Amino acid sequence: MIGAGLAGSEAAWQVASAGVPVRLVEMRPVHRSPAHHSGEFGELVCSNSFGALSADRAAGLLQEELRRLGSLVIATADAHAVPAGGALAVDRGRYGAALTAALEQHPLVTVERREHTVLPAEGEIAVLATGPLTSEPLAEQLRAFTGRADCHFFDAASPIVEGDSIDMAVAFRASRYDKGDADYINCPMDREQYLAFRDALLTAEQAEVKDFDRDSATFFEGCLPIEELARRGEDTMRYGPLKPIGLWDGRWGDVNDRDVRRARRAYAVVQLRQEDRDGRLWNLVGFQTNLRWGEQKRVLRLIPGLADAEFVRFGVMHRNTFLEAPQLLDPSLQFRRRPSLLAAGQITGTEGYAAAVAGGWLAGTNAARLVRGRPPLTLPRTTMIGALTHFIAEAPSDRFQPMPPNFGLLPELPDRIRDKRRRYGAYRDRALADLTATLAGAAA
Repeated sequence: MIGAGLAGSEAAWQVASAGVPVRLVEMRPVHRSPAHHSGEFGELVCSNSFGALSADRAAGLLQEELRRLGSLVIATADAHAVPAGGALAVDRGRYGAALTAALEQHPLVTVERREHTVLPAEGEIAVLATGPLTSEPLAEQLRAFTGRADCHFFDAASPIVEGDSIDMAVAFRASRYDKGDADYINCPMDREQYLAFRDALLTAEQAEVKDFDRDSATFFEGCLPIEELARRGEDTMRYGPLKPIGLWDGRWGDVNDRDVRRARRAYAVVQLRQEDRDGRLWNLVGFQTNLRWGEQKRVLRLIPGLADAEFVRFGVMHRNTFLEAPQLLDPSLQFRRRPSLLAAGQITGTEGYAAAVAGGWLAGTNAARLVRGRPPLTLPRTTMIGALTHFIAEAPSDRFQPMPPNFGLLPELPDRIRDKRRRYGAYRDRALADLTATLAGAAA
């Protein structure tokens, strides 16, 4: 296993759980990437959230499939979850330490802390799970092997602030539409404050994009820097991460009073999500950014409630590398040119933490099956994992971009269901039933 991120950690665990010895090679902390902060396995770089928890949501369905498949990463995330409304968010410190310990202590896992600079030899069963920040020597080997220039886009991480530095006389606790507990801190803006904040974003100085001209940088639409959203229009942020809908501070009055609601409703709202179990650290939801650190402090302190915010981590931006998977991979995650070599995680063109774990599960499972002389496994398109792996293997390749889990990837239901909640529930029920049947057949 090359790489001990989400995908590599999961893949190594699945191989070892099948009774097959595995070498897990991780370059951190000997060599650090531009975005990682530790040497722990499965580090969560951009956010501490795996996405919606409910299985009638795409990310939640993917998580539930992984639970039923015996995923180590999801089990560890569940064990170290922090309040996050309807999402699975974790205490990064405890989660990372537990995941690393589980792998290091497994008798069939040998951990090697070094940079892996060459592709495995032909015939050697291996999983490439180097993530979106593949080191340049290995990326060059990969370019030579595939005969294709590497794809890249730019990704960014959100800032984190100390909870004690948030002014709760201005901010308030609530979840959107009061769903679940009041797990988010919300910073409301009126129109004047919002426009001033947007102007500050538009004029703030950006950090240099290393190794690439600014004009050549492209962004993944699902993880746009906040300043890029601001550039796209006056109201773009208000329809994205700063949307005020469904958020109400009880100090404003009775939400059911139409006149009060019309007079006091926020024009925009910045949300912060709990980063650690004790609630001392909070990240700004949707605030990926490439502003210089000094500019981040200046601009983000314009947000009501954050005037005295103490920043634990500023946002960072980095290049992400991913394969042109439709030209290279099968739905089993094997390279077509070399079936003994598999790929998993974000380097394959899936987006999101749970999707990376899913790729790791499938690649690790298939690596172990190859060792034992068994045929590789593919999962049905009706499951979220199967839908993702079939998509990246079969998507049109002219403008291939990373894909997060979503119900649009799944085959339509036999009978049309207009109600969205019921339709998503039907997708869930079908996916879990088909997953159970597939696993029973694979074990036979």
